[in-house]
Amino acid sequence: MGLVAWAQRAFHKTGSPRWFFLGSRRWMVGLYAAGIALIVVGSTIGLGFVPPERFQGDSFRILFVHVPAVHLAQAIYVAVAIAGLVYLVWRMKMADLVIAAAAPVGMAVTAAGLATGVVWGMPTWGTGWVWDARIISTLVLLLLFFGLLALRQAIPRPDRAAMAVSLLAVVGVVNLPIIKYSVEWFTTLHQPASLTLGERPAIAPVFLVPLALNALGYYCLAAGIVIAALRMKIIERESGTSWVADWLAGHRERE
Repeated sequence: MGLVAWAQRAFHKTGSPRWFFLGSRRWMVGLYAAGIALIVVGSTIGLGFVPPERFQGDSFRILFVHVPAVHLAQAIYVAVAIAGLVYLVWRMKMADLVIAAAAPVGMAVTAAGLATGVVWGMPTWGTGWVWDARIISTLVLLLLFFGLLALRQAIPRPDRAAMAVSLLAVVGVVNLPIIKYSVEWFTTLHQPASLTLGERPAIAPVFLVPLALNALGYYCLAAGIVIAALRMKIIERESGTSWVADWLAGHRERE
């Protein structure tokens, strides 16, 4: 019972813009630092010390960017969909702010995943783009992120915009299983997953280490960027409150 009560208090605290803003700066800075450090180390190992792949040569190195970007894009959409569900059920305004902060990051990461896929596909497949299920479903993910942003701008009333965006976020989550299982359900040029929970990795450790470092670094950096964007949106939405005025006054004094 004590654990349930603690979880409820934590949930309500997280839903407070003031509590989140005042307590999130250290997390933001720490995630930025960790993300940049991990990406520098992972990219240095991947670009400078990993031998060429047996069949793809040096062109495979773009996968140290492509694979983390595609996986991160899906993870961001999961977070957006959860935030949408929270808003639809509890009308928590922080959930709507999370969607607003995360959607642009998700769209940028998805675009990066598609672009690096083109770069990798040209020497590997002989073409940068094919209309197979994996690429189409990832393109749909990009359009979903764009739709979240466009829908918010198209509806003038903030409450109705939040409802519409949250509903789209939740409905759009059906695309994620299609992305994941497209190589099993359809005929595609993409290879099956090299990493599966509970199974031995199908990728050599020499490639796995920098890939894992870059992936973790991308997650940390993206989380830091989302927190920074969320902090800005909190200041914008809460600009008329006394706590924001007090914080701004203190911030100016420190400067």
